[in-house]
Parts: sequence; C-alpha cells; structure tokens
Amino acid sequence: MFGRIFERGVSFVGTDYLSHLLWDKYIEFEYSQQDWSRVARIYTRILQIPLQHLDRYYTSFKQIARSRPLAELLTTEEIAAAAAAAAELEAKAAAEANVQVREAAQAGDVTPLSDGDGDASAVTEAVIEAVTEAVTEVVTEVVNEAKTEAADGADNPEKEVECGDSKALEEYLAVREIFYKAAKEWDSKIRDFEIAIRRPYFHVKPLDEAQLGNWHRYLDFVEKEGGFEKTKKLYERCLIACANYPEYWIRLVQRMDTEGQLELALDGLRGATSIFVKRRPEIHLFAARFKEQHGDVEGARVAFETLRNELVPGLLEVYVKQANFEHRQGNAEAACAVLDAALQSEKLKEESRALTVLYIQYARFLDQVLRSEDKARELFTTALDHLPTSKALWEAAIYFEVSHTTGEEQVYRVDALVERASAPLRPDGSPGLLLVDREEISNVYLEYVDLFGDFDAIKKAEARHRQLFPSRKSLLDSKKRTSAELAGPQAKILKPYVVAAVTPSPVAAPVVINGQAWTTTSFTPQTAYSQPQSQAWQQPAPQLQTQQWNHGYASYGAYATYAQPQPQPSVQQQSVYTTYAQAYQPQEVIQTYAQVQPASSYVQPSPTAQVQPSGTTVYYGSYC
Repeated sequence: MFGRIFERGVSFVGTDYLSHLLWDKYIEFEYSQQDWSRVARIYTRILQIPLQHLDRYYTSFKQIARSRPLAELLTTEEIAAAAAAAAELEAKAAAEANVQVREAAQAGDVTPLSDGDGDASAVTEAVIEAVTEAVTEVVTEVVNEAKTEAADGADNPEKEVECGDSKALEEYLAVREIFYKAAKEWDSKIRDFEIAIRRPYFHVKPLDEAQLGNWHRYLDFVEKEGGFEKTKKLYERCLIACANYPEYWIRLVQRMDTEGQLELALDGLRGATSIFVKRRPEIHLFAARFKEQHGDVEGARVAFETLRNELVPGLLEVYVKQANFEHRQGNAEAACAVLDAALQSEKLKEESRALTVLYIQYARFLDQVLRSEDKARELFTTALDHLPTSKALWEAAIYFEVSHTTGEEQVYRVDALVERASAPLRPDGSPGLLLVDREEISNVYLEYVDLFGDFDAIKKAEARHRQLFPSRKSLLDSKKRTSAELAGPQAKILKPYVVAAVTPSPVAAPVVINGQAWTTTSFTPQTAYSQPQSQAWQQPAPQLQTQQWNHGYASYGAYATYAQPQPQPSVQQQSVYTTYAQAYQPQEVIQTYAQVQPASSYVQPSPTAQVQPSGTTVYYGSYC
C-alpha cells in the first residue's frame, strides 16, 4: 500500500530538481522492509534524474552495492536476463566446439561417428541441454548462498561481503555510473536556471521580472535540448508558480500543439480559460484564435461572445477581432453587425474614448476590406457630425479624401473638409476644434494646396487662413529655430571659455590719499581670443566694471584703482593666454595684484620691457 503511494508521488514530482525529500522517504521505507532489490532499483531510477543531491545518492548506492551480495541487488527480471545471456554464451561455445569437431573429422584427426552412435546434431543437442542444466544449477546455488549470507548478515547490513564474482559487480556498477554521468551533465546545464527559481510554489503575490524572465529562458533551453518529456515536466512546474500569468498558458498550448499533442493543448486551454486566468481577456482572445485554427468555429464565436457580454464589454480590440473573424468566415454582414453594435454601445456612453478609434477602424474596414468607398465616406460624415471636436477624426477624413480622389476633385473635397474643420463655430452655434488644432490643420492644408492646387485654390486658402488666424505665426515661422537651438544643449557646453588676461598699462598720474602720493598701475583685460594675428581676427577686449570702494582699501596697492577710476589709453597687447581644451569645466579665475610702490621708488620701465615691480610676482590667473 505504502509502496503504491510512493510510486504515485514520484510519478508526479519525481523528476523535479528538489524532489530529494520524497525520494529519501521512499528509500527509507524500502530500507526498513529489507528489500534490497527494490532499494537498488530506486537508486537506479534516481541516478537517471538530475536532482540537486545527485552526488549523495550515487555515493550511498555504491556503499550499498559493495556491502550486499549482488544476487540481493538484482531483481527477478535481471536474474532471468543474466541466465539467458549465460545460456546464450554457452550455446555459442558449444556450437563453435561442434564446428571444430566437424573440421577435425574431415581432416581425419578424429574418427567420425557411426550410424549406430547417432549424428552430430544429436550430440549438439545433448551438449546444449547439459550446459543449460549446469548453468541453472549454478544460478540456483548462487541465489541460495546469497539468501543464507543475507540472513547471517542481517544484524550488520553495512558490513562489506564478498560477492563471489567481482567482475560482475563492477559491470553492474559501471552501468549505473553511465546513468550518473549523463544526469550530472544535464545538471550542469540547468543548475543556473534552478538556482534562479526563488519561489517554486504558487502565491498570489506577483513574481518579479527576474524570475519571470528566468522561467522563459529555462523553457527556451529545455524546448531546444531537452526533448518532449523534460519539456512537459518543466511546463507543469512552471505553471504552478506562474499560474496567474496568461503568457505561460499560451506558451504551453502552442508548444503542445507543435509537438502534435492536441489533447494536452486543449486540456491546458480549458484549465486556463475556466479556472486559473478566466478573468483575463487575452487568454480568451487566444482561445478564439486557437479554436478557429483547428476548425472549431462555433467555439471561437462563443469565446468572443463571452468577452463582449461578460468579461470586458466595450473593449475595442474584441469588436475589431470579432469583425475580422466573421469576415474570414465569409460573413461580411455579420462583421458589419458587430461593428454597428459596438458603435451603438459606445454612443450611449457620455464620454467614450474609444468611439473615435472605432469610427476610424470601421471606416477603414469598409474601405480597405469590403471595398466600399461610398459607405466609408458616409460613415466619416456621420462621425464628424457626432464628434466635431475630434482632431484625429478630422485628420482621418482628410487623409481618406486625399488617398481616394485626384486632380481638382481631390482639392475640392479636401478644401471643403478643411473649411469645416477650421471654422471656430459649427452651423448650430456650438464650438468646434480648439484654436491650436484648427490652425495646425489650416497650415498643413496650405502646404498641400501649394503642392497640388492651382493659383485660385492657393489664393482662397491663404485668404481664409489670414482671416481666421490674423495675429498668429504661420506653421513655418513657428518651426524656425536658430543654429544654437538646433545644436542643442551641447552647443553651450562646448563653447570655448573666455578668460580675461590682464596686462599692465603705462603709469597713471599719482593719487594723493591721506596726504601721501601713490602711483597706481591700471590693468587692461584681454580675452582668450586675442591671438597674435592681424587686427581683423582680434576680439574687442571686455571692459571691467568699475566699482566705488572705501578709501581704506587704498593701502592694498592696486585696489586703489577702484577708488579713482582713470581713463585708460589703448595700448598694444603684450601677452596672450589661450584657453585649455573644451572638455575642462570652467573654473573661477583668481587674480592676484601686486602691491604698487610709492612714486618716489618707482622706476619708469622701458617701452619694450614688461612692468615687474621689484620684489613681487604678478599672477594673472591659473587653471591648475
């Protein structure tokens, strides 16, 4: 009884990566029953499954195999197969011996049998029978000895015993080792996917994007390299954790259909639409398409009706897809009836956001699918009367006329629509489009009529535009931008940074402060653009802003210039400081002014020499 329960459990989840707990309980149960052949068979099954604890199972199996007689580990089927193989080998050896006897008889080395002694075939049959009886006796003796040894070693099952034929044991273990290596190789491929599964069970809390993406990648890998059984088992695991996500149910149905398992696909579809994600419209839309694909037209129609009447009444996608479905079935009237019903339903709503799109879709269906231009134009007229403030509807109607008429008729029809759209008021006095929308439509029409219309049409359009929008810019003017705006924000960042360089000017007149005469030196700033080139390339030097300072700052040398600003004569620039590369961030320029000596100790510099007060060093700014 318990064995059947364990078998039922491992049939459902025995191949799961984390099913070692179930297998441990199963082994523990069989171990308590001292049924070593069943224990060995369970280990053999486990070694073919890439479980998380595969190494532990392989080590435990080798310990049991070396501690018990081989006859205890073999099942009845394996013993029978071994006996049959041994009998076949003995029969083959007897046949070879018979051939050798015949060859020797023909050569004269052995006296042939006489008629009284029987023929060679009778001898061969007797030999085979004798060999078979001998093999049977040996197998029976080995089994009996194994049972006796098992009874003697029941108190200490872990004790290692001699199994008689060590070669047979090694062959027995070699087969299981092949199973283990194959499972270990597959485990190395799926380990990363299994580790990324943080929640293998179902929960109402949504899964994060990382786990959802891991499931998709895992399914992609197994579908490509794992085969049907592994793929089926992984989908069963995936749909436990991802039961609330329709995309995995859709993927299951599509995969099973690709594998030719239509019944499994339909079972998954029924579970999704009736139990797990029955309130999600996308699974019902997929069900309708899947059923249509397999010839179940009525089932597809029922799915659409369920969506329209129960789940999501008013969903635009449902109306459009059902109309297209009816058209594929050759029923154009039913398709139009679906769209008409949708229009009537949306008109009953006070503010329907889908009504505009529904009008456009219906008109496109009439025009491009049913090839009924007149019905499409009539529908546009009705729609514009019902929704005169919809810019998208006006643009769709204008595009319809542009794509269906040519020459003067085209310009005439488009002009009539633009005139209605750009009017501030409707004939009944209600407001029309917004001012911005009306002007945009009028501007676009100006470009259109300039390309396709004649002189009278252009004159009429321009006059109407000036009358309706007298004080507003045209579309082309409003779109004009300067080169700096076209270049974007990088134009300002990459603009060279201007650094003001300071050079001393000739000595100004002494300034008397607190009864003492001071001689000041004024500084003329230079820009970084002041290159030693011709005057045409030199930038004008910016003027430093003068500021009134308290006379107390006069004792700090060059700051006395701010007390009594003097007019500066123009002098030739002597030193030029260029800018660094544009990638450097602008930094504050710190200027240090040297203290000016009194007039009595000041020496007039020569015209070619640069002014350098004795004992001081002038710094004009640095980018260090």
